Amino acid sequence: MINLDAPKKHRALVDQAHQVAMNMLRPISRKYDKAEHEYPKELDMLAAMIDGLSESGAANGAGASGVGGGEKKKERPDDDGRTKNGSNLASVLSIAEMCWGDVGLLLSMPRQGLGNSAIAAVASPEQRERFAGVWAGMAITEPGVGSDSANISTTAVKDGDSYVINGEKIYVTAGGRCDAVVVWATLDKSLGRAAIKSFVVQKDNPGMRVERLEHKLGIKSSDTATIIFSDCRVPAEDLLGSPEVDVKAGFGGAMATFDNTRPLVAAMAVGCARAALDLTRELLADAGVEVDYDRPGQLQSAAAARFLELESEWEGAQLLTMQAAWMADNRKPNSLEASMAKAKAGRVGSAVTLGCVELCGAVGYGEGELLEKWARDSKILDIFEGTQQIQQLIIARRVLGLSSAELK
Repeated sequence: MINLDAPKKHRALVDQAHQVAMNMLRPISRKYDKAEHEYPKELDMLAAMIDGLSESGAANGAGASGVGGGEKKKERPDDDGRTKNGSNLASVLSIAEMCWGDVGLLLSMPRQGLGNSAIAAVASPEQRERFAGVWAGMAITEPGVGSDSANISTTAVKDGDSYVINGEKIYVTAGGRCDAVVVWATLDKSLGRAAIKSFVVQKDNPGMRVERLEHKLGIKSSDTATIIFSDCRVPAEDLLGSPEVDVKAGFGGAMATFDNTRPLVAAMAVGCARAALDLTRELLADAGVEVDYDRPGQLQSAAAARFLELESEWEGAQLLTMQAAWMADNRKPNSLEASMAKAKAGRVGSAVTLGCVELCGAVGYGEGELLEKWARDSKILDIFEGTQQIQQLIIARRVLGLSSAELK
């Protein structure tokens, strides 16, 4: 029989994350939703606790490792093809728990940025060691270049032992607070997507400046920045992975980053949606509406039937997310599954949180409960790291065996 509970080795980490979400994140959630761009100082203590757990080996860290990189596969004489539950599954389970508390605060955690997962996905062992402890944001999106990352126009020109970067990046999560950003730039526009590489650029670099912070619908506690690069000189050794442009390999190296981060974003949506479902179940019970799991939905009240429908959608998203992470832990190519998880969870997260607001009526729409906040926060999870439409396009290409040129 398949056991879909959290693996025993990860239960302590999941329980710790849930306690943090309930006792540290939930109590300050509304405070920093109203104080947009104000840094949540309470997170410094939490980050120190996580660092202590990581150093002691009691936690696997929040950044998942890549299918082809990150943690090394240990050869054991007693493997016998047994499956492994490693850092990828630990990451999605703990991130889901943290986002049960607050998505924006999770995205504001020091040294837990999306850029850190990019480093884990494509950096060399030496680079992973050198950038350990760095809080890295991820700079991909540009004006006029959203989900189609292959059309990136930010340039990186080799000059001696450095690269000179010029361009503009928008919607950089934690861009105003992080220590460094992972910048995607092209080495040669004429060579297409194969020439796109990622660079770790330190925030104190004189050629880099934060132009502005955006005002947003949700995740207000997380800063979202526009960053300008003007003759920004970066050491050649800070190019992540290989500097060689392999036209035959195409965009594979860069896209490995998304195979790493999309399950993490899916986990954020799963956690936020579960928070809404848990609270809605309580509010419905207080109103005299009991959800009976032993009876078909059509034999229950309309509110209970609708709740069961939302919960079933959520469960599908959770299972796809766990599958994508499990495949990465077992060194199985998971590009298709990562996009499926992101597409399903992103859509379901937004639909479930908004559905819970509707079920709870005025209570759900007001600021007395966190339901309206979760509905606002969840929308971004269907947009960044590749929109719903882009994920469906990627899935179609993978299923049909077509290239991006053949299916646009």
